[in-house]
Amino acid sequence: MVRDYQSRRLAAALACVAVAAWLWLARTHAQTAAAGSADEFNDSHFHLTNYIQKGIDVHQFLQIMGTRVSRSTLFGIPLQQQWSYQNSGDFAPTYYLHSDAPLYYYSFTDAYIASVYRKLPKEDQARFDPMITGFNPADMYGVDHIRRVLETFPGVFTGIGEFSIHKEFVSAKISGETASLTNPALDRILDFAGEVGLVVILHNDVDMPFAKTDAEPVYLTQTKALLRRHPKTTIIWAHVGLGRIVHPVQVSAEAAERTPNHMQIVEAMLEDKGLRHVSFDISWDEVAKYAVASPQSIERVSSVLNRYPDRFLFGTDTVAPAGPAPYYAVFDMWAPIWQRLTPDASLKVRKGNYQRIFDEGRRRVRSWEQANVK
Repeated sequence: MVRDYQSRRLAAALACVAVAAWLWLARTHAQTAAAGSADEFNDSHFHLTNYIQKGIDVHQFLQIMGTRVSRSTLFGIPLQQQWSYQNSGDFAPTYYLHSDAPLYYYSFTDAYIASVYRKLPKEDQARFDPMITGFNPADMYGVDHIRRVLETFPGVFTGIGEFSIHKEFVSAKISGETASLTNPALDRILDFAGEVGLVVILHNDVDMPFAKTDAEPVYLTQTKALLRRHPKTTIIWAHVGLGRIVHPVQVSAEAAERTPNHMQIVEAMLEDKGLRHVSFDISWDEVAKYAVASPQSIERVSSVLNRYPDRFLFGTDTVAPAGPAPYYAVFDMWAPIWQRLTPDASLKVRKGNYQRIFDEGRRRVRSWEQANVK
């Protein structure tokens, strides 16, 4: 009887060990499957929180990054979706398309990002570049918010953004004055960013939703004028000006000689000496979708990246990803293009340009803080 009891205990213990080993192997296998190669890219565009200011813990994100991602920007979303009971009743919207209720600027996001960053050990802090986003670009006092954040949290932030001016469906939902590329409030913000050395990530759709073929993008002229007004500011134009339904500029065969398509517009900007301070991020799965849509688009995009490797940065534009699979899916979508890039271009777009731009941003912002923050 004693032997039977001991045998049962031994069998139970071995079963527990077997289950634990199986769980460990399963977890290890899942991590390995999502891991890819070490030090593959730096993420120039990452949202820790979403439109209701919820997300994942920064330690969870570090686990997702693993060794595959060396560094990443770190910011929330500057807008909060209002839960209007009159509009959606008991349904609580978590995204701006879930409700007709307005959005409003949520300035506490900057304090939240600073707080989670400050709790990290130094070696983990070195992997992140936090960004200030909780300001209203249509408010002449917007620049004062940025200054206060730097004074309150010295040693934390590297830049501002992603913040939006024209954005499909979003701009019209924001309470108060609509942001504009011609608003002096925006010029004040970009002037201050240039003075401090803050890296700017700007979202501005190049065109309106459902734009007509063969027409110049509605916001192109104003965008280029804004960028030219701030030659001392390091600006990254998010998503190459594209959106979910703001498609690449399309030109018919009949108009091809007189109207440039999207990549021709981008190339002209890359050649413009007055826009040398402007880079483009190729973040978001929607942008990747356009880039790899056909053999022709893959070849066209690869050619531009190979010819102008210093002006593009890769980013995921994922929002509080639930795990490795949704996070790395964006990078993996670009595989057909990564394969066509020269080693030099691939390294710069995936990592090098991030390091160059954000390292210089860190250096300049820390220098400004030492001179201006008591």
